[in-house]
Amino acid sequence: MNNSGIFATMEYFKNLQRLLKLEREEDMRSYKSLTENTSASDRRSNGICWFPIAIRNTEIVRGDYINVELERPSNQDISHQFRFGSPVALFSNHDPFADRVDGTITFLSTTRMKVTLLTEMLPDWSKQGRLGVDLLFDNNSYLEMESALKTAEQQLQDSTSGLSPIDVLLGNKKPTFHPQAQTYVNSRLNEQQQVAVDKIVAANELAIVHGPPGTGKTTTLIHAIHALIKQQPQQILVVAPSNTAVDLLTNKLAELGLDVVRIGNPARVSEKTMSLTLDSKITNHTSFKEIKTLKKQASELKNMAHKYKRNFGRAEQEQRKALFNEAHRIMKDAGNTEQYIIDQILASANVITATLVGASHHTIRNLEFKTLVIDEAGQALEPACWIPILRAQKIILAGDHNQLPPTIKSTEAARLGLNTTLLEKCVEHHPEAVILLQEQYRMHRSIMGYSSRVFYDDKLIANALVADSLLFRGDVPLQFIDTAGCGYDDKSDGTSISNPDEAAFLFRHLSAYIREIEARYSSDNFLSIGVISPYQRQVATLRELLSGYPDLVAHAQHIAINTIDSFQGQERDIMYIGLTRSNAERNVGFLADLRRMNVAMTRARKKLVVIGDGATLSRLPFYAGFMAYAEGLEAYHSAWEFLET
Repeated sequence: MNNSGIFATMEYFKNLQRLLKLEREEDMRSYKSLTENTSASDRRSNGICWFPIAIRNTEIVRGDYINVELERPSNQDISHQFRFGSPVALFSNHDPFADRVDGTITFLSTTRMKVTLLTEMLPDWSKQGRLGVDLLFDNNSYLEMESALKTAEQQLQDSTSGLSPIDVLLGNKKPTFHPQAQTYVNSRLNEQQQVAVDKIVAANELAIVHGPPGTGKTTTLIHAIHALIKQQPQQILVVAPSNTAVDLLTNKLAELGLDVVRIGNPARVSEKTMSLTLDSKITNHTSFKEIKTLKKQASELKNMAHKYKRNFGRAEQEQRKALFNEAHRIMKDAGNTEQYIIDQILASANVITATLVGASHHTIRNLEFKTLVIDEAGQALEPACWIPILRAQKIILAGDHNQLPPTIKSTEAARLGLNTTLLEKCVEHHPEAVILLQEQYRMHRSIMGYSSRVFYDDKLIANALVADSLLFRGDVPLQFIDTAGCGYDDKSDGTSISNPDEAAFLFRHLSAYIREIEARYSSDNFLSIGVISPYQRQVATLRELLSGYPDLVAHAQHIAINTIDSFQGQERDIMYIGLTRSNAERNVGFLADLRRMNVAMTRARKKLVVIGDGATLSRLPFYAGFMAYAEGLEAYHSAWEFLET
């Protein structure tokens, strides 16, 4: 690379650092607005506090810190923003500003969490007042991303020759592939999936799997990973932005017989997934009993030491010091034994899985990998991707840049380019590295058709098993219902949009449809139903209205109501989408984010009903085109056809 190329690349990373700083500042402002001058109850409502909680167990851990197990009442709202690795503070409402100690979440379930507190023993105030735990601002993730960007910049500055993944990822050089005969054949893979596996095996620096909805991206990835290990024994790092995506890959890889170690806490705490975590493997190791014994001895010595008061005589002070020193020595032995176990577990693993930021976990941060797989790369913030990239020789990106983008709080950072993912850039720079998966296994061909036309150059093909599959003979798989002229005007509460009239119409239509299918499906095999709105306020409106529709209440356990983002990666037999926006100004708001609409319209397997005001929506060619598409299938209807007279 010439000097001008090096300078341009260094400036690339400096620009990413500037954008990351903007995002961090906006994130901090948002956090402060939720926490400053607010009560514990308010913070709990905002999902950043558990209160009240009870301490169920404590144990000392490495570094002379303590691990506490906390439990909250089961009747509290389960919605919160706590995650594995999040920084938190245990506090007492006796004096919440003074009586608090910081820590890090090491385990999380619906009602319980384990926190490593940065203290040797529980403070006295933990026995006073009611206890709670606050979510702190996660500056560590930003520090890890910033450090990765600076390291990437430095590596390029120090590099003199050779082709590195960084050169390829930034578009400065083309990826290379070594020619080879097909060595991994699996009857479960279709033609394009097999091509993708072969491309991944042949890649020297980069391969990209573009997986539209329902095309079996996960299946392709796990078989590609299996093929890589079969071809050349190696340890592969597999990461994704979300815990849910990591868990799915972890379980699927284990089912193939690979030795998988999950770093971090699973999103869904099942026994199956928990058994694959590093913590669980440590606990089940034959040497773990030795660690427990040592920790118990150290704890007993510390308890004895704390019985001595500081104003005792010199002999007592010396005894206290000796007890603490012996406890520290024993904990050091326990720590060495634990590190031996960790090294043994990681060394034997075929695959290590983690979130993007979780790849910086102290247990694996110094490991190097021949291959890195980043799944859901279309949702990954680019600075986070560089955390694992710098430790791998070959990068596999998988995802769909036509679905949900990463969540970015700073509109300025998004406008200046932070919302453009590394996946998008690589697809543009290196089409020769891209494999588009074309055969989808989820949707009826009519549901698939418009998305395929707009986002995938009409290349998607519906597998024969789903192409013409209906819920019952005579049913129609797609409907667009136009509410124009019905007077269903949207309403703003200052932060979000709702449309109660449209919500009521949607439920009346769904109730009538459920009555049609009740005779064909028993309660034991009833269909799964999703109801989507792009707006949080409209989701709340729909949930509030549900109780007024007996036909729906009878099947409430089969009905999920949520935003588009919450349905990413999911599917339902029946999907209703209420577009909400209806106004004289023809303002569509963030319905203009077409990638989100692509997600919404591709969640349904056999029935998709879209409800919206055609007069408002037709302002955008995308919606005008969809209405024309529906009309061509005789699937366009006016809401007046369904209104009671």
